[in-house]
Amino acid sequence: MEKKENKLISFIKSYHTDNFKLNDFILIPFILAYFLIVLGNTVGNLIINYPASMIINDTNYDYVAFLSMYASFIGIWIVIFLWCLIPSNRPIFGAVWKKCKGNTLKHLGIGLLIGFVTNGFCILLAVLHKDIYLYFSGANFFALLGIFIAVFIQSSAEELICRGFLYQRIRRGYRHPAVAIIVNALFFGILHLGNPGVSTLAIVSIVVVGICYSVMVYYCDSLWMPMAAHAAWNYTQSIVFGLPNSGLVSKFSLFKLDASTATDSFFYNVGFGVEETIVAVSINVICAILVVVWGVKNKKKPTNIWE
Repeated sequence: MEKKENKLISFIKSYHTDNFKLNDFILIPFILAYFLIVLGNTVGNLIINYPASMIINDTNYDYVAFLSMYASFIGIWIVIFLWCLIPSNRPIFGAVWKKCKGNTLKHLGIGLLIGFVTNGFCILLAVLHKDIYLYFSGANFFALLGIFIAVFIQSSAEELICRGFLYQRIRRGYRHPAVAIIVNALFFGILHLGNPGVSTLAIVSIVVVGICYSVMVYYCDSLWMPMAAHAAWNYTQSIVFGLPNSGLVSKFSLFKLDASTATDSFFYNVGFGVEETIVAVSINVICAILVVVWGVKNKKKPTNIWE
């Protein structure tokens, strides 16, 4: 009997780190992450909706409505900040700030470039294949800047929850990084199940993006990099080119889509945009592989924020 118990303990230790606690069991941080999102959205709506209602009118309705929807994700930042004031949660601050050596302006810039180039390439293929027709709508620098800030708040909040909080909590308890990478990517996909036009391929695409952003955190030791890549991807397709962003369409954008000419293909999905395509999945798989190859070749290892 004692031998069997020793084997069980050895088996458990082979998967878990020495820092593993019962509340690190995958399901617990999974549920907690969802709870923090719900609470954060509630706080964000309370903070943003009232000032938005004071300035919104028929002239600026589309802009203010979209701006406030994205800016309300500031509530998630606030809730995570307050949560991390609890001593046992404070190491999460290290993932967000300078304890991780990759949280630099350089990696922030690389992330922006990756998001813009990968999404822009997907859109270019859809245009060249004549799946979509875009026309110039008009430019307002300050309006575009304001929306960029709001989009960055939204995108970085999702990264904070998925690749900051959830990823790091699971990394604390499990030896192999693949556990944290896959679980937080699946959670990221689940968050989008209620989006308009969602399908199996759309969720697969989002999960792949989640894996891609997770390997950035692991090999580049940077949460800032996927935050920037996520924001640039969303901003490029939604605000620059006016295409659906995970099924959601902004009425404010630099270019507009002639929806009557849009067709489904390997390069574009009418309901969900470029994300729900084999091409987008392939590009993000390639991006993830390149990050892994670079990280392995250069023997990159992430900072253990729990030490």
